[in-house]
Amino acid sequence: QVQLVESGGGLVQAGDSLRLSCAASGRTFSMGWFRQAPGKEREVVAAISWGGGNSFYADSVKGRFTISRDSAKNTVYLQMNSLKPEDTAVYKCAARKSVGYSVTYRRALDYDYWGQGTQVTVSA
Repeated sequence: QVQLVESGGGLVQAGDSLRLSCAASGRTFSMGWFRQAPGKEREVVAAISWGGGNSFYADSVKGRFTISRDSAKNTVYLQMNSLKPEDTAVYKCAARKSVGYSVTYRRALDYDYWGQGTQVTVSA
């Protein structure tokens, strides 16, 4: 069982930046970041392929967020720039334990491991 531990969340003002990290205790394949705001459904934010060469972004974060990974460290990052109040949510990383039908995955059910989450709060 692989453990995922997120870090880097916090309280910032609109326009600020944050960098989230997700460290995996073992080998993982494709990974992704999801978020869930109070009263809203969980949504995918970004996803990255096993090798890091392919990525996906939700329209709401495209151009502002960047997902990357350091395979040597078993760590995935989410650089979040130009943060908006609507980005406020609990952010969770997720990982697959094997290769599958695609290189990036947008559905929560496609992931095997989940972190506990880190709170990101953006004030206006």
